[in-house]
Amino acid sequence: MRRRKGSRPGERVTMMDIATAAGCSQAAVSFVLNNTPGTRISQQTRDRVLEAARALGYVGATYAMAATYSGLDNVIGFAVDQLATSPEAIVAIEGARQASWNSGNVLLVTQTLSDPVMEPRAIRALTSGGISALIYMTIYTREIELPSYIYELNIPTVLLNCYTADYAFPAVVPSEIAGGQSSTRHLITHGHHRIATITGEIWMQAAQDRLTGYRRALATADIPFDPELVIEGDWSASAGYASTMKLLGLKEPPTAIFCQNDRTAVGCYEALKDAGLHIPRDMSVVGYDDEEISRHLVPPLTTSVLPHLAMGQWAIEHLDPAPDRRRYPIAKLECSLVKRRSVAAPPPKPQ
Repeated sequence: MRRRKGSRPGERVTMMDIATAAGCSQAAVSFVLNNTPGTRISQQTRDRVLEAARALGYVGATYAMAATYSGLDNVIGFAVDQLATSPEAIVAIEGARQASWNSGNVLLVTQTLSDPVMEPRAIRALTSGGISALIYMTIYTREIELPSYIYELNIPTVLLNCYTADYAFPAVVPSEIAGGQSSTRHLITHGHHRIATITGEIWMQAAQDRLTGYRRALATADIPFDPELVIEGDWSASAGYASTMKLLGLKEPPTAIFCQNDRTAVGCYEALKDAGLHIPRDMSVVGYDDEEISRHLVPPLTTSVLPHLAMGQWAIEHLDPAPDRRRYPIAKLECSLVKRRSVAAPPPKPQ
């Protein structure tokens, strides 16, 4: 079992956790724990990695137990529409890879781009190559209409970051409404009542759900919703900059801004700096996604973790060896809030 000390039963400690604790890359952790030959990693780094692994309660599968047979034929297919757009696909694949290897299974990955000609070819290549289970992922969280050939596969199939209206397959998505609600509630608990949000492209379900969570948090705290405090962006730093400047130009500017992704927050930081404002003394800022940049902003950004690593692990663990075409509920995994130093009480109002 891989478990953080003090964590809930079944919660795994990952190499990413160890890398964070040891202050090194995940690749370095992998090389150390797997004793990879030919790597020139200093003894100091090795000691830090091993100490962090022990402190977190990590037990490598190689040393803990022999791989167990999972009921599959040791090869699992992973089809994703886009790999290069954002890191989420890679993180989900890594979660699935970890869970697969724990049970002695190999993961084969293909990018499909949702191409109507090439996607069925890619799926056919995986199945003809002998996979006995399939994970089907989309980069953008959404309801999808699966092509008929997926339904005709006689192997366990799990949907990752997407779902179907008929609930025919196990599916896992982030709990985005709850994530938007906890982000906004965090600002409210620090005394903010005039809270703005910069959304992503509002046609996307993630933007809609995070906005719903924002509105629910305000309603729960009896704070009236003000539409002029909601600015539609496009997930980019440029939109974050322009939207922040627009908010600062209001007759009554906000005291806090919930940026619905970290890239937007990067632009927000730049706009506040150009306006001569300090975070969090003059303006509190919350992001979303917990991208690497969020740790290195000044001050470090409070943000929410997209649970794609856990979603990849969940997908492997919920491959049903005997699917009976029943209706499967959609699993929603928590987007936990990472509290850093970008939030404080609002500045006192001028007398």
